[in-house]
Amino acid sequence: MLHYFDLAASLAICTIPRKVGLQNCVMGLSLIAMNKHITLLAAASSLFLIPSLASAAPAKSNDEIIALLRDNVLQADNIAYEIVEGLTTEIGPRQGGTAAEARARIWAVAKLKALGFENVRVEEYQMPTWVRGGETAEITAPFTQKMAVAALGNSASTGDAGIDAEIVYFPTIDDLRAAPDDSLKGKIAFVSHNMKATQDGSSYGAFGPARFVGPNIAAKKGAAAIVIRSIGTDYHRNPHTGNTNFEPSVTPIPAGALSIPDAENLERMIARGKPVRMKLKLTPQNVGMQTSGNVLAEVKGSNPDLPIIVIACHLDSWDLGTGAIDNAAGCGIIGATAKHLISMGQPKRTVRLLWAGAEEVGIWGGRDYGEKHASEPHAFAMESDFGAGKVWAVDFNLSNSASALRTQITSALAPLGVVPRKDPAGGGADVGAIIAAQKLGIIDLQQDGTKYFDLHHTPDDTLDKIDRSELRQNVAAWVATLAYIASYEGELKPEPAQ
Repeated sequence: MLHYFDLAASLAICTIPRKVGLQNCVMGLSLIAMNKHITLLAAASSLFLIPSLASAAPAKSNDEIIALLRDNVLQADNIAYEIVEGLTTEIGPRQGGTAAEARARIWAVAKLKALGFENVRVEEYQMPTWVRGGETAEITAPFTQKMAVAALGNSASTGDAGIDAEIVYFPTIDDLRAAPDDSLKGKIAFVSHNMKATQDGSSYGAFGPARFVGPNIAAKKGAAAIVIRSIGTDYHRNPHTGNTNFEPSVTPIPAGALSIPDAENLERMIARGKPVRMKLKLTPQNVGMQTSGNVLAEVKGSNPDLPIIVIACHLDSWDLGTGAIDNAAGCGIIGATAKHLISMGQPKRTVRLLWAGAEEVGIWGGRDYGEKHASEPHAFAMESDFGAGKVWAVDFNLSNSASALRTQITSALAPLGVVPRKDPAGGGADVGAIIAAQKLGIIDLQQDGTKYFDLHHTPDDTLDKIDRSELRQNVAAWVATLAYIASYEGELKPEPAQ
């Protein structure tokens, strides 16, 4: 149990009921006699009052204290928003390995110290760094017009002259996979898809491969370049960037994402049956190994023998927007949660905050943390990296012996509209390495992602998209969950699979 401060001690005061016939007893008395009776009555009253004043109301249970804090956070938390506002206003875009990300680490250290956390520090590492250059796309035949495009991370450069080539259309990534080898020599591949908004974000896994592996496949088939329909669900002329990767044996090609309206326009052009040509100019650069780093902070536990718990977000963002939902919101959520834990007193377990660096461009921070801390005992991990939409479900992956703990957390989340699912929790990208190394217990608080991919990796990822009430609901759900986890002394790691 947490060593909580008593948040709501109160005194019960009882009163003496008016005695029947009291007026009849005193009506005939003289003033002096009446005064004597009043004095005696006051003395008698004090005999009833003293015992009640001496005994406080029963102390609140942990369940009641956690529920009270959850409800207060839901109505009044401002810490999470202050973190998001500060990071997006004072730093803005902060791509991994760049000077902007370095400024974000300095900002984060100052903020976490100001919030009262202990052992605030930076753990640096080196990483290869890619930066954006100029980017244009234009249909040169038969229907000349410009299109909105953004280079994908790790894209090669077309050079300043650009590439003017015929488009070869693939409705899906599977159609590209089925294309004959060398069939795309000298051509620009165009891969589309039919991604739709989903509450749980599952469409990202289904359609994301167009970006994740599409450029690598196109390069292996001889393409001069590739453009894809942005991996997103909005209808603004904002292309969605994001990382792609090439196998070591594959020479990278220029790779860009078209905004969804432009991609659909290109599909209509192709449907008219005439050859379509595009001039694509992307001039990114690889600037070699640069410094990135993770920012760590702690709420120290009272029992150093208990393995720690780690809660994570990522500090970096893509360079097009200011990274409000991806992932300043996550850092705000876990930072506010940990601060509220401090207000409750010292937990049994140490809670470590991991504000990871360079997640967007290859999960460099999460991997570095997993390597550096692989031998340090951990028990549990959680991550917030899906924006600021309301939490609607909870998934568990804990020891079978922690069934009572699951029940407590489920009950504490129910007033927030959060329901348990049968799916096992999987954690997030930045805790993936440490989870794999130590087979940790995990809880996932599932956020509503219906609108998330309207903004993901676009210039529209800005502070105004944060709904403060939904952000507070996230913090309330995290508080209701983490307060129980941090006080739990039993086994959290799930049993090995048979």
